[in-house]
Amino acid sequence: MRAPTLFTHHRSTPAHPAHPADEVLPMRRMIPAALQHVASMYAGLATPPLIIGGALGLTAAQLTTLLAASLVVAGLATVAQTLRLWGLGAGLPVTNGVSFAVVSPVLAASVSQGQDTLPLVFGATLVAGAVCFLLAPAFCRLLRFFPPVVSGSVITLVGLSLLPVAGEWARGGDPESSGFGSTSNLALAAGTLAFTLLLHRLLSGRFLQRVAILLGLIAGTAAAVPMGKVDFHHLSQAPLFALPEPFAFGAPQFEAPVIATMLVVMLVSMTESTASLIAVGTVVDRPVDDRVIAGSLRAQGLGTALGGALGAFVSCAYAQNVGLVAISRIRSRYAVTLCGAILVLMGLVPVLGSLVALVPMPVLGGAAVVFFGSITVAGIRTLAKASLATGHNGIIVSVTLAFGLFPVASADFYDRLPTPVTMVLGSGITAGCLVAVLLNLLLNHFGRGSEANESHIPTAQVNAFDGINSQAHLPRVQSDNADESEHVARHVTRHAHRRFPDCHQ
Repeated sequence: MRAPTLFTHHRSTPAHPAHPADEVLPMRRMIPAALQHVASMYAGLATPPLIIGGALGLTAAQLTTLLAASLVVAGLATVAQTLRLWGLGAGLPVTNGVSFAVVSPVLAASVSQGQDTLPLVFGATLVAGAVCFLLAPAFCRLLRFFPPVVSGSVITLVGLSLLPVAGEWARGGDPESSGFGSTSNLALAAGTLAFTLLLHRLLSGRFLQRVAILLGLIAGTAAAVPMGKVDFHHLSQAPLFALPEPFAFGAPQFEAPVIATMLVVMLVSMTESTASLIAVGTVVDRPVDDRVIAGSLRAQGLGTALGGALGAFVSCAYAQNVGLVAISRIRSRYAVTLCGAILVLMGLVPVLGSLVALVPMPVLGGAAVVFFGSITVAGIRTLAKASLATGHNGIIVSVTLAFGLFPVASADFYDRLPTPVTMVLGSGITAGCLVAVLLNLLLNHFGRGSEANESHIPTAQVNAFDGINSQAHLPRVQSDNADESEHVARHVTRHAHRRFPDCHQ
């Protein structure tokens, strides 16, 4: 009898080819693709627990426990997202990991709570995960508020807001370090970027082109060794095996203020994850629906709750991996499943995590320019489906990008506002998403003469009009004045919608 395997092969025929998202790649191609995803998300995954642990004065062993728990939980949540079992997950190449939005509230809580901060945070994280799971069926219905003008604006904003992160990584990652922004750091980042682009050009049409980012990371790390920018200390100090211990920092505690704060973080992360999910659906040419979003948020909620038990934090989808899918054109969700399995292994065997940590931040920053920028391109492609030349859509895009980039350009832009408001608007993606949805409702749906009521008539409906006696059914109007002609066109369109109520854009 043949043993069951982790990956289910989707057979394809010439008449019914398998969707690229369901393709099972050979291991010689899947392993490099999975490693690219691990490398692209490792910095974002490891930074929050390291910042929080450092601020709380945790020992090296406690920091290892935090990081191991974050890796294991991220890996399990990523596997659930990609496989979509029992209604959990998106069934798309989506990664999950610790949300960076959790850092500020935890540090704020540490000022008043001191050493008792982590039990309170993990108790609130358990509650936040349960709320995310329960709210998933209702939250997913918000998808109807994401037409191309909204989703395209948000996806574009995701990419633009990540580009400054790539710039900070290219300078060294830590503004407090003496070498931050040095010539050697920038040269290393530029060299990694140049090498990656060169591989893309020379390996055109081959699989190696799709793993050019991984090859660029390896080459950049090798070049950084003689420059003294590769730290082997963590590799020698990492334990061989570490099993996450539930409630290693004490039994969870529950206090209303901390829970309320963590719920806000959870809602912010759910909004950002929905934006990333829409983006990856666009990239792999499998648009998401309510069912997909609900399954994804359920997996995110369970991952968050599991994090509260094992010592991790609120989970969210990682936008940088969406960019990697776009730039590599490897759309198989099973490659990301393998990425999740590797993350779990890294959490159980910390020495493997230390291998990924060898990649210097400038090298990662040089590669990040490529896959962060590709998210912006995906957003622009989506915006191309929305009419920006006339009407209100151009205004929606411009105001959305402005509000989304305010906190990116100036981190203290909302500092004088109340803390809950600052937490929501301080995330450029969340602020932009809220503004895009509200403006679309206000300008395209509410009021007389809105674009929602005057959408373009499909070709089939226009052809149907040709067979109708216009004198009997349509008002006979004409004008040489441009403004009046536009008014007439709108009048005819409204009349058409009354005659053909099923007509839609």
